[in-house]
Amino acid sequence: MIDIAALAANRTIDLTTWGRRSGRPVRIEIWWFHVDGRLVITGTPGPRHWYANVLANPAVIVHIGDRDLPGTARPITDRRLRHQVFIDVQTSWYLSQAPLEELIQNSPMIEIELG
Repeated sequence: MIDIAALAANRTIDLTTWGRRSGRPVRIEIWWFHVDGRLVITGTPGPRHWYANVLANPAVIVHIGDRDLPGTARPITDRRLRHQVFIDVQTSWYLSQAPLEELIQNSPMIEIELG
């Protein structure tokens, strides 16, 4: 059994997605957050390669410490949940980057389910 809360204590992870055109693995360093029992990755408004990749192929690998954990990424499109993520104490600093409404409408946001 994976202890999600313990994993999420490590804010910085590496995330492998598969290139939407090349099909090759692409590994990036990124932050994730544990919000309302979910493992969430988001960012400021604008296009992101990692987001386009998971839209094309939701399979991901989360690299944390010495562990490589396969998972599935799902876009978070529910407006209420997107709002909840951006007002959470962990992620509220995004409010200094863009207005809340713009964050809700235009930011890339996924939930990762491990296993």
